[in-house]
Amino acid sequence: MTQTGIPFIFMRGGTSRGPYFNRADLPGDRETLAEVLMAAIGAGHAINIDGIGGGVAVTTKVAMLSPSEDDWADVDYFFAQVSVADRLVDFKPTCGNILAGVGPAAIEMGLITPTGDETEVKIRAVNTGARVVARVQTPGGVLRYDGDTEIAGVPGAAAPISLSFMGVVGSSTGAFLPTGHLRDRFDGIEVTCMDVAMPMVIARAGDFGLTGYETVAELDANRDFFARMEAVRLKAGAAMGMGDVSQSVTPKFGLLAPAKDGGTICTRYFMPWTTHPSMAVTGSQCLASCALTPGTVADGLLERPAQGPANVVLEHASGTIEVLVDFDLTDRFTLNSAGLLRTARKLADGQIYVPASVMKGH
Repeated sequence: MTQTGIPFIFMRGGTSRGPYFNRADLPGDRETLAEVLMAAIGAGHAINIDGIGGGVAVTTKVAMLSPSEDDWADVDYFFAQVSVADRLVDFKPTCGNILAGVGPAAIEMGLITPTGDETEVKIRAVNTGARVVARVQTPGGVLRYDGDTEIAGVPGAAAPISLSFMGVVGSSTGAFLPTGHLRDRFDGIEVTCMDVAMPMVIARAGDFGLTGYETVAELDANRDFFARMEAVRLKAGAAMGMGDVSQSVTPKFGLLAPAKDGGTICTRYFMPWTTHPSMAVTGSQCLASCALTPGTVADGLLERPAQGPANVVLEHASGTIEVLVDFDLTDRFTLNSAGLLRTARKLADGQIYVPASVMKGH
């Protein structure tokens, strides 16, 4: 069978992993692009045996980079979530963990030239329009991956990559509160529907009969909970103006509980049909914003700071993640920016091969 090779860089970004492509090397139309990405990942099989996916949603993500069409940005970052067992590609969301690898990948691809010991890369998230400033370690003008920064969910340590997110409120639905309410009720479950970096449906763990401290394995095994959660998510998605979300990974779902290990609040995040092993960068911003906003389902679960900036420590299934939130509460909750610290590492590069017929003459 004739195959076509496509240049790629295989990277871990934050707590996710996947191929990073130059957008110019891929088909322009979405239908053909989806087929190429599914072939590369091996979508449609539980362990992605015929591709480079890892059999879980955090390892079937794709980043596509190009010089930015935005005067503000240096690089455009186009994201795709490829399904594991289904032949589906979702171009609606973005991923903040994979975004952590965009700066290093752009330098590796020659899209960005290092400037001094630290290189600032301005990134436009194509899927949502969010603007992100990444600061990458480039001592002596050389990209550095080793360092002493540790993040929960990743073994060892690596060079720090700081991310400052701007313009993330209403990035998918156009509104901070897409339903217009601080709280809604679906199937007897009270939720807050919020859109900050990622549209989310957020509930209290106790309202599902959970503690909020369950492990990933315990949650994934609780199919009754997943069935109830999905029913709520579908109704909430429609109420958020997102239409039929049964085939979309957005809105994501989150659970809240009081912190138990010295953090600000305890969280669990869903992708949405499995439990996230740690925490999404985008989801962390939404959950932190929910925690800080009076009147949401987070009421009573934490002591809120009276003013920003605040360092919100989210406890999750693998540890903690810290979100530095610059906000204002003068009239209502207003998010100015959110900052996080991540790491990334180049794992491999070269060409990934897909059947030539999939490229359709590209």
